[in-house]
Amino acid sequence: IIGRPATLGHIGEFIASKIFEIKIENSAITKGIDGIFTEGPLKGKTVNIKLYGKQEGILDITISELADYYLVMTGPKTAPNTSRGSSRPLVIAHVYLFEMCELIKEMQKRGVKIGIATSVAQSYWEEAEIYPHNANSKLELTKEQIGLLDLFSIGSVRS
Repeated sequence: IIGRPATLGHIGEFIASKIFEIKIENSAITKGIDGIFTEGPLKGKTVNIKLYGKQEGILDITISELADYYLVMTGPKTAPNTSRGSSRPLVIAHVYLFEMCELIKEMQKRGVKIGIATSVAQSYWEEAEIYPHNANSKLELTKEQIGLLDLFSIGSVRS
């Protein structure tokens, strides 16, 4: 269905491409950039897409090939902890849009190590949220986009 192996990353890219009008890179190995927005206020901007089973305040950042934006779809908010005895259902409870140059600059001021499993302060997540609460004015979701995201949500996990 998605034309690539059914890994979480490829599934996230497919979902995001359909909901947010993103043209996905032809090669799945393009470092740091998954696609380009083709419509709306972000048209022509590059994007790295993430799909995480839970929102644990962690973000994998490829700083060497930094996309203009990171679009991060997550399951419910939880504290980082062991995965033993827990589950990670494939749901989308939250969507965040990070403007990466700005985020990197702020994190460097705070002395945060940037790379795989970068700890991102909760205040940045709150400012970047576009679903279910739109705190980020860079991208206003349409009713259709909200309806499509709602299809991936389970009422009991949305907060």
